[in-house]
Formats: sequence, structure tokens, C-alpha cells
Amino acid sequence: MPDLTNYSPILLAFLGGLFTWGLTVVGTLPVLFISRVNRTAMDAMMGAAGGIMVAAACWSLLIPALEAGGTGTAVLGLALGAGVLFLFDKTVPHLHSEVPDEAKPEGPKVSWRRATLLMTAITIHNFPEGLAVGLGFGSGDIGAAMALTLGIGLQNIPEGLAIALPLRRDGMSRFKAFWYGQLSAIVEPFAAVLGVVFLSVGVVALPLGMAFAAGAMLYVVVEELLPETTRSGSVDVATLGFIIGFAIMMALDQIA
Repeated sequence: MPDLTNYSPILLAFLGGLFTWGLTVVGTLPVLFISRVNRTAMDAMMGAAGGIMVAAACWSLLIPALEAGGTGTAVLGLALGAGVLFLFDKTVPHLHSEVPDEAKPEGPKVSWRRATLLMTAITIHNFPEGLAVGLGFGSGDIGAAMALTLGIGLQNIPEGLAIALPLRRDGMSRFKAFWYGQLSAIVEPFAAVLGVVFLSVGVVALPLGMAFAAGAMLYVVVEELLPETTRSGSVDVATLGFIIGFAIMMALDQIA
């Protein structure tokens, strides 16, 4: 295996973002052949995705932020990340990207199509994940960055499918539903590059940025992802999926 430390962090971040997007493509592929997945199974998968995101926020982002910048910087970054997502949630027209056939438009009232509202939410909610990948590679800890990238990629698999299947059931063609599903992570390679560029601001940028990404990811999990997984009543299944996902990401971080 080549020594990745010899490569530009920007290149590594972009490739990492492409990887997380690629796993979204893999997760969306089934929509080309099926139009429905058992809701309990989907709740379990989305619960696991939530567990991975929370573990990534804690182990891969917040703990390094605390170690590098101290409590004040980490708390500030966490609050900013959650605050920015809250602001977008209230001011930008969007449709929740998880199980969108059951979601109602949020934010200011507009006449946009549901697909447009969905893509707006997707861009907002996937940006922090790409940012986290970029910050990971920009930090210089390649092993930890690869573990974080793998974890985010794994949780992207069910997310792409959760977006594409409702569109298919609404009458959208299988190829168009696949197109929108895989687009759910296309912003991540570019957000990853921005994460590396952000580090040029100064030494405080890394812990602040990591905590920011963690706060934004936690906001998405608590405000959107977990409520969607339990709406159908599959609380135990979603909870078990969450624990499994958390354990997987925690193990990946420790192995790295």
C-alpha cells in the first residue's frame, strides 16, 4: 500500500469524498430492481446509520477537538455547527431527506417541487459529513481519517436507498429515482476539499472545524434521522440498529 502521507491532503480529501459518494451509489442501486423494502428493515438500517454518525461525532471529531483545542473551542464549535443547521432548518425551504414520502415541506412556503425541496435538504445535511472527511485528512492522521471516511460511507448506503425508494413509489422512473438517490452525497467530495482549505485559517481551525462538523451531524441525527426511524413504531429495531452502528464506528476509530 502506498504511503498516503506523500499525497496532497486536498487530493486525499477529494478521493475520500468520492468514496463516501460511491457507497451512496452502491446503496441506491437496488432501486433499479425493486420499489419497496420492508419498513422495519429500513428502520434498522437507518438506526445503524444514526449510530455511526453519533459515534463518528464523538470519537472521531469531538474527542480530537477537545484534545487539540480545549473545552471552550470544542463547545463553541459544537454550538456553531448545531446552530447553523438549526438556522438552515428554519429559513431554507426543504423536505426531510429520510423517508420523504412521509415528510411535509418545512421552512418558508414556496412553490418548489418536492424533488427540489428534497435536494435542498440533502445538500444541507450531507455537507457536514464531507467537511468531516476533509478535516480528517487535513489533520494529518491518515488512519483516523480513513476510518472516519469508511464510517460515513457505510451510513450513506441506507440513506441513498431511503431517498430513492419513496421517489420510485411516487411514480418516478427507476433511473430517475436512482439519479436523485445517488445525488444525496454528491456534495461530499467538494465539502471535503473545503474542509482542508478551512485549516489554512490557523491552528484553531482544526478543533473548531471538527467540533462544528460534529455539532451539525448530531443535529441531523436527533432532529431528523432518529424520529424518522421510530415513526412506524419499530423503536426496538431502530434502537438495536443504532447500538450496532455506534459499536461499528467506535471499533473502526479504535482500530485506526
